[in-house]
Amino acid sequence: MPGEFPGTSFAFLPADIVTQILNFGAPAPIDIQVRGFNIAADYDFAQHLLQRIRYVPGIADASIQQALDYPEFDVKVDRSRAEELGFTQSDVANDLLVSLTGSFQTNQTFWLDRKAGVSYPLVTQTPQPQLGSLDALRNIPVTAAGARQPQILGAISSITRGVGPAVETHYNVAPTIDIYATTQDRDLGAVAADVRKLADAARKQLPRGSTVAIGGQVETMRTSFAGLFGGLAFAILLVYLLIVVNFQSWTDAFIIVTALPAALAGIVWMLFLTHTPLSVPALTGAIMCVGVATANSILVVSFARDRMREPGVDAQAAALEAGFARFRPVLMTALAMIIGMVPMALGLGEGGEQNAPLGRAVIGGLLLATVATLVFVPTVFAFIHSRRRGPAAHELVGRP
Repeated sequence: MPGEFPGTSFAFLPADIVTQILNFGAPAPIDIQVRGFNIAADYDFAQHLLQRIRYVPGIADASIQQALDYPEFDVKVDRSRAEELGFTQSDVANDLLVSLTGSFQTNQTFWLDRKAGVSYPLVTQTPQPQLGSLDALRNIPVTAAGARQPQILGAISSITRGVGPAVETHYNVAPTIDIYATTQDRDLGAVAADVRKLADAARKQLPRGSTVAIGGQVETMRTSFAGLFGGLAFAILLVYLLIVVNFQSWTDAFIIVTALPAALAGIVWMLFLTHTPLSVPALTGAIMCVGVATANSILVVSFARDRMREPGVDAQAAALEAGFARFRPVLMTALAMIIGMVPMALGLGEGGEQNAPLGRAVIGGLLLATVATLVFVPTVFAFIHSRRRGPAAHELVGRP
């Protein structure tokens, strides 16, 4: 398109409301902001940074929102003459606003259709074909309550051509230059990491007093990931402490949670094999998987503890029996969860791809967590309890 329309810039805005909300109203998920009061120097720095960002793999539609050479007309009112004729700056500005953009901006008027019960807005505006020249702009009528007679805009003001910024953006009062970009064929996290490296490397060239920051959906992703990673760690800690309270044993609680590393490894491998980027639904599925994997481990360890209380049953025999006896309940629980997540993991239906990472994370985590629950957890149980019982049994045998 740029080849067919030289001198024209193109931007593709997000089509769905979910993306617009995640972008905080920005037209793209990646927003690199150059903030400072030296607008000319900041714009040159942004142009230099833009050229480097365009070479980042996965970047698409990178552009600067602000154009500093946007054509404009400067209307300078002769306040002394306007005051003699009974006009104020506000009168001129309001009449100019009504003529160019409509009366709906200053005085909202509605007409009610009583038969249909529908109200329609009434807007007064000068037709655009009648404002096709600078002379037509000078002939815009200006009226005021205290004026003796109406005047035209050219009689009390001068109009000159000029250039200025097309968009004015500020952050904490400071003017801001925005570099917008979206992603293509690559996940947002990886692209944002590369963009952050370029921004950090270019900080030495920043104008004095200016700063550069990355916002948009990248900031939302960072805070969401930080919260979910913290929630996952807190979930594991809380589950561990609850098991300690119920089993009255720090050791058995540790044995139960030894299945969780396998669950996390399964989640990572499933996301890698299906080329699914890490996302909020995937981390939500990880938290769900932690609960199911812990419940299955509790079944095995609880059965092994009960068997060890019986006379003549050592830790190895109890762990072996627990693995065989709890094989069916653990397998049925895991299979029910996995089969239920298959349609979600396939991303079937309209919008199904949004929740597909959740299903894939749960399936991958439970596949390895189930194997660890039936094989690794009994092995750890037998090893730890055999070492704990060994010295006690030796002391009992050595007594007279």
